[in-house]
Amino acid sequence: MIFEDEFGISFAETVSTTWAPRGQTPHMKRIGKYRREISTMAGLTITGNIYKKHFEGSINSEKMIQGLEHFRRCIGKPFILIWDRSRTHRSKLMKEYLAMHPDIHVEFLPAYAPEVNPEEFCHGNVKRSIKNAVFQSKQEIRKKLNKRFAALRKRPDILLGCFHHAGLKLNQLW
Repeated sequence: MIFEDEFGISFAETVSTTWAPRGQTPHMKRIGKYRREISTMAGLTITGNIYKKHFEGSINSEKMIQGLEHFRRCIGKPFILIWDRSRTHRSKLMKEYLAMHPDIHVEFLPAYAPEVNPEEFCHGNVKRSIKNAVFQSKQEIRKKLNKRFAALRKRPDILLGCFHHAGLKLNQLW
């Protein structure tokens, strides 16, 4: 069982509260002007495994299929895919792909209910951890995301908390 969601990172991310010496206003110089420089498709399993695939720009159906192929290679056996009702998840191309891959059983989350997807909290944790980072390149964004996901993989307590926050009562990660 894998809970999936996508998120984007840009050079123009909003900043959070920070500090500076008294009388010296902090300045963060951002480069880039696009909404999504890097998009990430991430999946969280009840075993605490996190799978991810990065893409340049926004995610469309073709990129989603590439991501699902990546998940299939990593998991190596049939799985249940739980995701929201995004347009890319319900596209004609996606329906055709899923029809050709019966090893992926799809279940949709309720409409407008991101709070019931534990993966939302997982990638929310990653995004919060890089909130005030200033990136000089897309490669730097990918590297930082990979580092933060790697750190999160080592924290089963936080991953279990993602499930609890979504209202799923797991006593432990399997």
